[in-house]
Amino acid sequence: GWQVSMKSGSLSYILPCNRLPVQLMSQVRVYTSNGQKKDLGSEDTNGSAHGETLHKVETGRQDTTNAGQKQSSPKQPIQVKVKAVLKKREYGPKYTQNNFITGVRAINEFCLKSSDLDQLRKIKRRSPHDDTETFTVYLRSDVEAKSLEVWGSPEALARERKRRKEAEIKYRENLFRNQRLLWEYKEFFGNTKPRSSKAAMFFKGPGKVVMVAICINGLNFFFKLLAWVYTGSASMFSEAIHSLADTCNQALLALGISQSARTPDPSHPYGFTNMRYIASLISGVGIFMMGAGLSWYHGIIGLLHPHPVESLLWAYCILAGSLVSEGATLLVAINEIRRSARAKGLSFYQYVVQSRDPSTNVVLLEDAAAVLSVAVAATCMGLTSITGNPYYDSVGSLGVGTLLGTVSAFLIYTNTEALLGRSIEPEQLQRLTELLESDPVVRAIHDVKATDMGMSKVRFKAEVDFDGRVVTRSYLEKQDIEQLLQEIQQVKTLEELEAFMLKHGENIIDTLGAEVDRLEKDLKQRNPDVRHVDLEIL
Repeated sequence: GWQVSMKSGSLSYILPCNRLPVQLMSQVRVYTSNGQKKDLGSEDTNGSAHGETLHKVETGRQDTTNAGQKQSSPKQPIQVKVKAVLKKREYGPKYTQNNFITGVRAINEFCLKSSDLDQLRKIKRRSPHDDTETFTVYLRSDVEAKSLEVWGSPEALARERKRRKEAEIKYRENLFRNQRLLWEYKEFFGNTKPRSSKAAMFFKGPGKVVMVAICINGLNFFFKLLAWVYTGSASMFSEAIHSLADTCNQALLALGISQSARTPDPSHPYGFTNMRYIASLISGVGIFMMGAGLSWYHGIIGLLHPHPVESLLWAYCILAGSLVSEGATLLVAINEIRRSARAKGLSFYQYVVQSRDPSTNVVLLEDAAAVLSVAVAATCMGLTSITGNPYYDSVGSLGVGTLLGTVSAFLIYTNTEALLGRSIEPEQLQRLTELLESDPVVRAIHDVKATDMGMSKVRFKAEVDFDGRVVTRSYLEKQDIEQLLQEIQQVKTLEELEAFMLKHGENIIDTLGAEVDRLEKDLKQRNPDVRHVDLEIL
């Protein structure tokens, strides 16, 4: 039957027993982070009156036969394996006072001057920028204390922040006026640092091609317009509109090239490179609406209301001159694309289809369309002069419009694909991946993305699984091993162990950050097209 009920610690046990009561004794030691220990077993032994209770069933037969047979069993202690753990630390606002803050943030967020920071403690940390190895930071607690010393109270600091915020909003509202004043200041006193002149961009490369095309197409438009006024030819009108559209579009390309050279700012941290693609996209839309649309309209009007064409001698002369000038511009664009494609290791066709240089592509396609349209216009005008049927001339206008529509559709498609953010070539992506995986510190890489930002600029992103053993070994190679061994031997308590691990753990994290910087630098050096590298620690 159930005859024995006993209690050990806070747990009660009911043991089945016929004759002998059983005693269970245990001793548990609890270790804390300060090295103290508590003996909980003594509480059970001292309080045996309420820790061990014997219940008997009152029966006459058991009282007479079992009264002299009670024996107590020997005490058998239970061995308990205890795991010593650190007490979980609660990190509150007081702990974050040890955070670092840069000088620029300290001046902006706490309304201080650079002279106020001279008296504070300076700490050298690893710089996240490529041009510097270390930079100076300050303890946030020191900066906050200094701001209260300067402004007197948190309320006064809040009022100053509000005043500066209102001044910043007012400055942005008058941004155009301020930029104008800044430009006049630079013109009068000179620039504070040397900058590359934007005008130099139009004397080489795509800028040179665009400027040559603007000059030639502008002259062509003027002479074609005179020929249309003299002859009244629908094909000549389409050619004049075509040259005007080319001139306007190439002026837009020149603006895009100029804007793409702007330096990055906080609002556009990756720069303005895509301005070339935007200008080319607008140019393609302009060709479709202005060039193709007006050519179709004039051709349809000529079919519905035909009228005789005057002498075409001057028109032929102007078309011949246009063919020579447009052909010269086309050759300039072809030579530029060949040179750029050879430098990138691509074929001529791949370079054009991938829209590596949108400005030169627009000039190439516009001039190619111009040469073909001159041939179409001359053929249709010749048929009209031979047969006397003005319908051939109107059909030529429709042919020129169709040709311009095809070119504009291709430009819209290629530039839209570039603006959406396409991936780089698989071969180039494979080379970047193999370069990372061949490094000893990298175990594996995942979720690799390489986006072509345009104009030979690539943004590379990957999640990297680092080998912690290699990182730790890299840290140990820079340490004095004997001194480190002495520090380990001096560790006696949990507090000393915690301090030792925190000290070297932070240094190992800094070493990991340095390894990330090294990998990013190697990727940029071995692949000049890679301008931005984002490596995420997995």
